[in-house]
Amino acid sequence: MKNAKTLGELKNIGYKVLSVKDEIRVNLIKKLRTKEQLFPGIIGYESTVIPALINAILAKHDIILLGLRGQAKTRLIRQLPALLDEYIPTIKGSEINDNPFLPVSKFGADQIAKFGDETEIEWIHRSQRFSEKLATPDVTIADLIGDIDPIKAATQRLHYSHEGAIHFGLIPRSNRGIFAINELPDLQPRIQVGLFNILEEKDVQIRGFNIRIPLDVFLVFTANPEDYTNRGSIITPLKDRIDSQILTHYPRSLEDAIEITNQEAWVERDGLQLHMPYYFKEIVENIAFEARKSEFVDQKSGVSARLTIAAMENLVSNAERRAIVMSEKDIVPRMCDLPHALPGVTGKVELVFEGEQEGANKVGKALLGKATREVFKKYFPDPLQKPKRVPQGQEPKDTSEYSKIVQWFEGGNSIEVADDMPFIAYYTELNRVPNLYAVTQKYFKLDPNNQFDLASAMEFVLDGLHQNSKIAKDEVDHITHYKDMVGSIFSNKGKFEDYD
Repeated sequence: MKNAKTLGELKNIGYKVLSVKDEIRVNLIKKLRTKEQLFPGIIGYESTVIPALINAILAKHDIILLGLRGQAKTRLIRQLPALLDEYIPTIKGSEINDNPFLPVSKFGADQIAKFGDETEIEWIHRSQRFSEKLATPDVTIADLIGDIDPIKAATQRLHYSHEGAIHFGLIPRSNRGIFAINELPDLQPRIQVGLFNILEEKDVQIRGFNIRIPLDVFLVFTANPEDYTNRGSIITPLKDRIDSQILTHYPRSLEDAIEITNQEAWVERDGLQLHMPYYFKEIVENIAFEARKSEFVDQKSGVSARLTIAAMENLVSNAERRAIVMSEKDIVPRMCDLPHALPGVTGKVELVFEGEQEGANKVGKALLGKATREVFKKYFPDPLQKPKRVPQGQEPKDTSEYSKIVQWFEGGNSIEVADDMPFIAYYTELNRVPNLYAVTQKYFKLDPNNQFDLASAMEFVLDGLHQNSKIAKDEVDHITHYKDMVGSIFSNKGKFEDYD
């Protein structure tokens, strides 16, 4: 088919031109019938956003994706060109991808009038049929629709009222393709008005010319909810003209969130073997889950999936730094590495007034603590479970899994671990705590020969006990000190001080 070089040859092969929405619809139906994956890399939308998007495409609707930051809106629209034909024919030299059978520009009409079936055509790839514009307050009608080009008029000796003096904007140049506007509310209202005709009448008028150019464009928009952004809003008549509004959302399950971070985070470091225990992935994802319900975080702004991606990369980087300095071949995160993930957290949450009063770092540490507590509950018995009743007159005894560990700290003992400790020193220090190894192995059932994973899990148990107020923890210059809870309170450095 691509061998056709003229309009006549195109006619001879019986080529049929579809509108862009019909073309996308036909290709979508083919993919649905063959059960081909439609939007690879989009996770968690299988039963929500993607069915709504499919319905809108089948209905030949213009679309707006509405959702908070970091919900894959832009990634989703950038995959829409895969639903276009691989190549389509246009009149050679046309600025607006004129259909050879029905040109809409003066240039295209003149070419057909002059050369007839000998009019040259060219084939454009689907990648050339997608245009995207980030809406900013300085975007003008000329940028989107077009304007008079005085240089073109002077060069070609045209009057300003001549159609050939038009400089086409982004939308006409996207004719027979997809045009996307990101962050639609940021467009000034008067510019949004300029989109009315395109959405409803499917044409544009430039600078009051007594001509209208019928366009064939599939329009897609993205926006944050109006109640979040103070920069602007979508004017009501424009919203009314957009056929389908599709709401996006954050991952609804921990498994989906982990899969997204696995896909996006850069964790494979050159020459070193990464050992990432699954509970670390759960802790990192739970940071975002906790932030999305925290009273200290502005929920209207959202908590992007980029938070967990950046936090995971920082966590791995700190473990990598230690491996490099210690000349170790394995990257194994430790619980004492988690505070180094904070730079990926604090810059990605917007705090309400109370959160600002607490401070971003303190709120971030609290989110880490809550996330650790939630994951600890999944693997280990609740340390706060009440002991069984005993006969009257007898002293209740702590018979929980953790009694020997807690009693050892209550006896005035403590341990110190740090992110820059050599592994042998780190593992030896943790093994000082009686029964810690036994409790860890009972519930994790790790390979006894894999001391790297075992040591990290042992510290996870201590941190979980701290988050449940069984032992105290101090962090100074990335040195973590686990000790007795009661003694810590009296020294004014206990858990009561932590934001919860």
